[in-house]
Amino acid sequence: MLLKTFGWSFAVTALGLVAAVLYGGWTGFGIVAILSILEISVSFDNAVVNAGILKKMNAFWQKIFLTIGVLIAVFGMRLVFPVVIVAISAKIGPIEAVKLAFDDKDQYQQLVTDAHPSIAAFGGMFLLMIFLDFIFEDRDIKWLGWIERPLAKLGKVDMLSVCIALIVLLVTAMTFATNAHQHGGVHVDKAQTVLISGIAGLITYLVVGGLSGYFENKLEEEEEREHEEEEAAKKSGKKVPAVAMAGKAAFFMFLYLEVLDASFSFDGVIGAFAITNDIVLMALGLGIGAMYVRSLTVYLVRQGTLDDYVYLEHGAHYAIGALAVILLVTIQYEIHEVITGSVGVLLIAWSFFSSVRRNRALAAAEGKASSGEKAEVSSGV
Repeated sequence: MLLKTFGWSFAVTALGLVAAVLYGGWTGFGIVAILSILEISVSFDNAVVNAGILKKMNAFWQKIFLTIGVLIAVFGMRLVFPVVIVAISAKIGPIEAVKLAFDDKDQYQQLVTDAHPSIAAFGGMFLLMIFLDFIFEDRDIKWLGWIERPLAKLGKVDMLSVCIALIVLLVTAMTFATNAHQHGGVHVDKAQTVLISGIAGLITYLVVGGLSGYFENKLEEEEEREHEEEEAAKKSGKKVPAVAMAGKAAFFMFLYLEVLDASFSFDGVIGAFAITNDIVLMALGLGIGAMYVRSLTVYLVRQGTLDDYVYLEHGAHYAIGALAVILLVTIQYEIHEVITGSVGVLLIAWSFFSSVRRNRALAAAEGKASSGEKAEVSSGV
């Protein structure tokens, strides 16, 4: 079962790591490995969300999502989108960007370096909004309660995450208000670049969130309508077949999943820029992660259960928050890629082991309760 589901992912992982060694040596191997681990960890949440919704759909729409949907939202976003970002930021054609990545790495690296303030501001704001919206939401399960409880109370203030993000953007831009540079012989104000790019990142996040909310509302309306039809059928004495969602509801669900997939893919792509500017290594690392999104989704759907490691989602979002801060800092200061990747890996590993400890504690508590019940029954006899 495991090999059947993850076989292609394992094969792509092996080929990707070999390609990384051949292309960039052991340094390339390390960068791709870090990118893969981060992408898989963040994509795990994506797979959990996808599986929870996908199991409600019939076999036809499941197949559509796991084939066409993966090609559009996963491979398209993770493999094509980095090229688009570089092309737009550096004001060159996508084909030229790819050619430069292979033929003239020095020039390509210089173009990416020149475009880094706009990429970092755009991506930093997008990732920061993801983190803020997560941390300000009141959740039943809290990982770092001493931080998350007071922040959840503050989160009741409307638009707080947007206000904080804009304040962070203003502070970041003011830091570089007097730091202008020459680009192609033109005097460029870095503060203006940071402001415009940061606002664009914020708008992109709000648009993606708005679309997700729209499709989610559509799904709720469809589910409510189907529930009313089921109740009416029960009252009339008709048998209610347990059919997976299809038709219009499944179509809206498919669109909703595509938007979610795109948003998850986007934070992975933007986060990758904090680790490396090399488009080849980025494509290899993100490509490996893309395969695991599909495999994890299929595995969770086939198993019919969601993962028990409840703090992993928290760890992934804290890693996103760390990447957001790092991206904004790298506008002025250089931070080594290994440090950037290690922060995320450590946070996710910490959340994983915290989940393991929680599961063991719950199992021990259940064991004690069960022993206590048996003792009571024995003494009663």
